[in-house]
Amino acid sequence: MINLSDTIQGVNGPVITVRGGRSLKMLDMVYVGAQRLLGEVVEVRTNTATVQIYEDSTGLKHGEPVESAGIPMSIKLGPGLLGNIFDGIARPLKTIEAAAGPFISRGIHLPALDPEARWPLEILVKTGDTVTGGQIFAQCRETEAIVHKCMIPPGVTGVLTEVAQPGAFQVDDQIAILRDPRGNLIPLTIAQVWPIRQPRPFARRLPTDRPLVTGQRVIDTLFPIGKGGCAAIPGPFGAGKTMVQHQLAKWSDADIIVYLGCGERGNEMTQVLEEFGELKDPKTNRPLMERTILIANTSNMPVAAREASIYTGMTIAEYYRDMGYDVALMADSTSRWAEALREISGRLEEMPAEESFPAYLPSRLAGFYERAGCMETLSRQTGSVTVIGAISPQGGDFSEPVTQNTKRFTRCFWALDRALAYARHFPSINWQGSYSEYYPELAPWYKEKLGPDYLDCRLRIKALLHEEGALLEIAKLIGTDILPDDQKLVIEIARVIRVGFLQQNAFHRTDTYMTLENQLALMQTILHLFDRAKALTDQSIPLSQLKVTGIFDALVKLKLELGDHPEEAAAFRSKIDAAVQGVLENNK
Repeated sequence: MINLSDTIQGVNGPVITVRGGRSLKMLDMVYVGAQRLLGEVVEVRTNTATVQIYEDSTGLKHGEPVESAGIPMSIKLGPGLLGNIFDGIARPLKTIEAAAGPFISRGIHLPALDPEARWPLEILVKTGDTVTGGQIFAQCRETEAIVHKCMIPPGVTGVLTEVAQPGAFQVDDQIAILRDPRGNLIPLTIAQVWPIRQPRPFARRLPTDRPLVTGQRVIDTLFPIGKGGCAAIPGPFGAGKTMVQHQLAKWSDADIIVYLGCGERGNEMTQVLEEFGELKDPKTNRPLMERTILIANTSNMPVAAREASIYTGMTIAEYYRDMGYDVALMADSTSRWAEALREISGRLEEMPAEESFPAYLPSRLAGFYERAGCMETLSRQTGSVTVIGAISPQGGDFSEPVTQNTKRFTRCFWALDRALAYARHFPSINWQGSYSEYYPELAPWYKEKLGPDYLDCRLRIKALLHEEGALLEIAKLIGTDILPDDQKLVIEIARVIRVGFLQQNAFHRTDTYMTLENQLALMQTILHLFDRAKALTDQSIPLSQLKVTGIFDALVKLKLELGDHPEEAAAFRSKIDAAVQGVLENNK
């Protein structure tokens, strides 16, 4: 809808002041200037409106027209999202490259979904059926790994008056016609449009009682996250945030991965795109991209698009959640998103809060993380969105506003340590500064699947690491040689836990991923060595006699063998018993 009175009055970077603005509504999507740059209304006054644009504003002039699209900032959802790469406002980068070259031209508007692609559709309803919002009326195979379920748009209900025969359809083809209670005829297509800032509805929120199994021992055992939960990964530059998210994307038991590069460096995003394109899905042995969606909004892209990118990613995640899938959303990083908020807020001349971030930063973070969860969908299926947000605090200062406010809204905190990363200990999650509040809810699942011994072993492992921390503080003052043997044993077994259990090699064929059963077997073996060695020290037998057998160092290497030969854990416990027995015989 064009209103000639709506024209540009002023330009301040990505913030545009519109004179008139009577046809504009709050959060309307608009086209700005002769090149029709995409933007969004963020403020409406009596005679003016303020628009943030998602493209480079260079060259915009006073008096150019501003046109409202009549709808909020939205994205078209349907088959064809998987395996694709989008920018922050859901423009397909591969299609843009093919059409306009390697650089995104200003004013280019390409649909997120390929309008020419045809999808063989299985129709699940018939004429005369009564349907409601969220109900699945058709499905097609989007990739080898994922079946795409076409849903009635939320809020729509009625009787189907016409249904097409099964066949191959484009995303905008009419599949059926629905008559709502008021008598209106509504055409149904494969795709649907949804505002990115509006959460998609669901029937009810379910408890987070299933873990997201990642195969990473420090996460699964010490700091697990539930499906539908939220986790924060804060860490300084070089601490391994991207490495952790790569591992989770590849190995976690989520059905769909949405990887969001928000404000990261271009070369780093290029590496991510290249690596994801080469990765094999361990579940299907096919390309991982068949169940992955990448959103790339690098640091040199318009700052307003960075602010919108996390909502684009969340909307896509919720869409697949409504099909009954478990979705993992990796946001790297929310600090860059918060910096975009700060820049736009400054240009809007809003009152700054701590470190010049806007006062509404906590509410925006809360609104984003609140959209995660395990839900009963409108079609009465169970789906989840798990959000894992990386944070890049300047100088590694965890007291800065983004980290502190994120801690308020997430229940899992994986604090990365620069010292561990520099010591080549990955994942570099500091076991002293990290925590997970999901474990009480997940404990029944672990007990049912793995038995009560898993819970006991986890508590003992955590207790030994905590005790080691206290002993090392003492050792700094008096040295470890003066400590009694039982305390030396705690330090030695904690070293085995750190190096032989918590440390994991992402590039090793078997160590990159470990099943929960093997994690339990490894913990049992480590604690078996501790118990047998403790029995020796209780008899005043020097710990050094057991150390010279090499059993501690051999146990560190056990993790490399369990992947192919899980029975090695039981065999190694026999070696421990033999080593202890040899020490006892030497002391008779």
